[in-house]
Amino acid sequence: MNVFLSAGEASGDAHAAALARAVLAARPDVRIRGVGGPCMAEAGVELLGSLQGLQAMGLFEAAGTIPAHLAALRTIARELRARPCDLVVLVDYPGFHRRVAAVARARGVPVLQYIAPQLWAWGAWRLGGYRRVVSHTAVILPFEEAFFHARGVAATFVGHPLLERPAVGRTAARRGLDLPGGTPVLGLFPGSRTSEIRALWPSMREAARHLRATHPDLRVCVAADAATPLPGFDTIAAVRASAAVVAAAADVAIAKSGTTTLELALAGTPHVVAYRMHPVTYLAARRLVAVRWIGLVNLLLNRAVVPELVQDAATPEALAGAAGPLFDAAGEASQAQRAAFSEVPGRLGPRDASARVAALALRLAS
Repeated sequence: MNVFLSAGEASGDAHAAALARAVLAARPDVRIRGVGGPCMAEAGVELLGSLQGLQAMGLFEAAGTIPAHLAALRTIARELRARPCDLVVLVDYPGFHRRVAAVARARGVPVLQYIAPQLWAWGAWRLGGYRRVVSHTAVILPFEEAFFHARGVAATFVGHPLLERPAVGRTAARRGLDLPGGTPVLGLFPGSRTSEIRALWPSMREAARHLRATHPDLRVCVAADAATPLPGFDTIAAVRASAAVVAAAADVAIAKSGTTTLELALAGTPHVVAYRMHPVTYLAARRLVAVRWIGLVNLLLNRAVVPELVQDAATPEALAGAAGPLFDAAGEASQAQRAAFSEVPGRLGPRDASARVAALALRLAS
């Protein structure tokens, strides 16, 4: 059996790697090749190339990546023509992967999309094209299965892959970062895409300065690797670590919208959601977005749990003002978030998402 597996960014690479391991555990004879990152390579995937580093959030920002994505699409098309393939599995990264799906379906190869495009949030008009090229969708949020089924798209809720990750303990995380037990810690999550970092990092950095004025002993941890460019990083005396470690170590966080907010909720860390994008993208988004909130915790629980500061509202002063009260662990704001976070694991479904997607993939490929 030959499976082609594709993931576009760091989180997708990690999810795809877990899926590859689950497939090979069930069927060691399966050959998996595709495009992705180091996690997939370590899991035994034969890599043809990487899509990492091409990501951009928003219509305007993505324009500059079009040539590189077209080159990657040609490479994948050549591969699917040259060698037999029983199934194509696409992990997240919907804009590019819809085009890969069209190439696969044109050759009669079934396509499994793992982690659905957020068509329930915006762009529901794209469902017709999506339905034509994707055979089945493995969804990770509980309300998505009914949404897709109602629109004629085969979908299975498999649970959220975050639940598979071993929890990082607060004590161990702080010890690893050399943080004293009683010291207040602020976690900053500016994202991984260059466009996100450019838009959000300056405001997050300055918000940390504001908070340090009221908490002189504040320590700052940033969820970023050593290669991520963060202008002015040295001026706030911060340390870098993985998102999981920062989420566990922090008392309070300021985070871009996305999966990070679920990681923080699972770690029990009160936080504020921030997002900014190019003005052209924002004007388009205001007309297209069909949901009330951008934070996944708020969407999952269907109520305003975490403050959201978007676009011009995401100033350093506003971010610091929203995050500051959360440092009082006994305060109303912090307690309300923590109480809501206790509901999150139960909403995210079973804890074996990778095994469930592997079983689904093997059925589709047979």
